[in-house]
Amino acid sequence: MSIVVTGATGHLGRLVVESLLADGVPADGIAVVVRNEEKAAGLVARGVEPRVADYSRPETLTDAFRAGDRVLLISGSEVGQRVAQHTAVIDAARAAGVAQLAYTGVLGGPDADFQLAAEHKATEQLILDSGLPYTFLRNGWYTENYTGNLAPVLEHDAVVAAAGEGRIASATRADYAAAAAAVLTGEGHLNKAYELSGDTAWSLSEYAAELSRQTGRTIAYNNVPAETLLGILTGAGVPEPMAAILVDVDHAIERGLLAGTSGDLARLAGRPTTPLADTIAEALKG
Repeated sequence: MSIVVTGATGHLGRLVVESLLADGVPADGIAVVVRNEEKAAGLVARGVEPRVADYSRPETLTDAFRAGDRVLLISGSEVGQRVAQHTAVIDAARAAGVAQLAYTGVLGGPDADFQLAAEHKATEQLILDSGLPYTFLRNGWYTENYTGNLAPVLEHDAVVAAAGEGRIASATRADYAAAAAAVLTGEGHLNKAYELSGDTAWSLSEYAAELSRQTGRTIAYNNVPAETLLGILTGAGVPEPMAAILVDVDHAIERGLLAGTSGDLARLAGRPTTPLADTIAEALKG
């Protein structure tokens, strides 16, 4: 039996593996499902087992899992293709007889009514239909969705969005990774859903104010109409379908759908979630 992390060369997947190792899981008890073994060379050098497979090529998933494995399915990044990709992983996991299939979905689960949630909701239903023992990790927004691209904000001294004064209970990828590691190594998590979010919700006005404080500059929050934001995003090279999804997320934020603070994330991680100010400070160093 191994703990298996799919998408392990991505931002979240790497952090989950690091969390598992930090928690004392032996490297030879961890397997990573990756499309490109070379990208996993650092993990393999530490003794982690590589299993090469591709969500989009079901035949490659045949040997990705073993009976009794505890598997983390990190949702695919290709919006519009994820249901088919996740179906292939679920089918392979069921055929192998894994002991647990954890899935990184979206805050709110079946109640989330914004576009980005649709494939996550469909995947949760597929997992339920499979009969596999599951754990739903319904991740809220990543703070790095904002702090990971500060260049245009600092260039224009403005945070531009269409989220009104909606609040965001974000957390860092490392916070979510710690929670995932906990459910993969602990007991009592089967057939449960966790609503994962930061301890404190904040608005984009507060985000701009914190950026101003830390940079010593005046950074404004410009709340713009949805149509204006769509034009800004497409003008910056974001494909229109993805731009529309991002605008819809802002609408969800305005409606309070990413503001929930259940405390599940801190409880699973065994520590408070990372404050917004700390994540901003770290990003400004880079």
